[in-house]
Amino acid sequence: MGNRSTLSNWKRNTVIFLGSQTITLLGSSLVQYAIMWYITLNTQSGLMMTIYILCGFLPTFLLSPFAGVWADRYNRKMLIILSDLSIALATLLLAIVLFIGYHAFWLLFLIAAIRAVGGGIQTPAIAAILPQFVPKEHLTKVNGANSSIQSMIMLISPMIAAVLYTFANLEVILLVDVVTAFIACSILLFFFHIPVHQKAREKQEIGYFADLKEGFRFIGKHMFLKPFFIFLAIAFILVAPVSFLTPIQVARKFGEEVWRLTGIEIAFSIGMLLGGAIIAVWGGFKNRIHTICLSVLITGTCIFSLGIIPNFFIYCIFMGIIGIAMPILNTPATVLLQEKVAPDFLGRVFGVMGMISTSMMPLGMLIFGPIADYIEIEWLLVATGLSYFLMGLLLSGNKVLIKAGHFAEKQN
Repeated sequence: MGNRSTLSNWKRNTVIFLGSQTITLLGSSLVQYAIMWYITLNTQSGLMMTIYILCGFLPTFLLSPFAGVWADRYNRKMLIILSDLSIALATLLLAIVLFIGYHAFWLLFLIAAIRAVGGGIQTPAIAAILPQFVPKEHLTKVNGANSSIQSMIMLISPMIAAVLYTFANLEVILLVDVVTAFIACSILLFFFHIPVHQKAREKQEIGYFADLKEGFRFIGKHMFLKPFFIFLAIAFILVAPVSFLTPIQVARKFGEEVWRLTGIEIAFSIGMLLGGAIIAVWGGFKNRIHTICLSVLITGTCIFSLGIIPNFFIYCIFMGIIGIAMPILNTPATVLLQEKVAPDFLGRVFGVMGMISTSMMPLGMLIFGPIADYIEIEWLLVATGLSYFLMGLLLSGNKVLIKAGHFAEKQN
């Protein structure tokens, strides 16, 4: 009865949930840019920036599988609220210390790590909670709308952060994040009402690590999860050059003007915004894998093209198309798991997916980064673009994944 009532109110719950996430994401993005600029302007050190990036990446990677277990064992809404409040508390303490006058960089690294821990806990819980109140046939549109919202935040947050940073110091921007987190958590706590999922209501019969082991065993034995995760891992490695090396390519090939580097980021962000809107309205093909294949083929073609395009403005257009294609891959990939994976395992499955997504691109950079000092980036883009395109063709011929891609009842 509770589940039927929740599903009947799914539009209201969706607006409340996505609204709260938009508010907290905006605050988090402002802090991320503010800290990054603070470190850049006060140190101009690549090493310091590398340490900051690692502090913001490693905790999420290490925590993802454990956070997946928590998302399955405990109330997902409360996990999201408590992790957000913990981040806000740590951010508030940092702001107070900075107001007092203590400006040690290790504090910024510490807060980056704490925020990464909170984000690592939230990510699988957010992905797993959506099917609790959104009907299966609307999951693609809701995830697509969420993708557009995130892209819009990515687009506007640097502008807002730049204005704030011009008229206020870092401490004030940190307080903005504290306020947005408090507002978002209050919205979830008082206005977002859904039943706790089944596994969290039950007495846990097995231990924590046994639960974790059972999750990995589930993925290994599931008929499509293992090949699907292998595909995602390879895909994340192949997109490393276009994700990280294109600014260097633009500086080398077209010029070192800042507006050019800003231009490709804006083009990609606008593309992501449009792509999220397209998949939200369209919904994709009935077979999720066919939609993913379309995205992979388009992205592979565009990555290849970035290696041979001689004009900067055409280059930006292709970057925008890659941005459009990203939600057309990410959204159906997320929805496929939400539709097909048993609810009791959703947290652990998304935890492993988070582990893959946070580790494979840095691994790709360990491969392609050093090579870029000896081989022109254009050749790396041509090679990875062709490889990505071929992956799309292979994916379209994978019978197991094509069968799993059909919209159908959940499979265990």
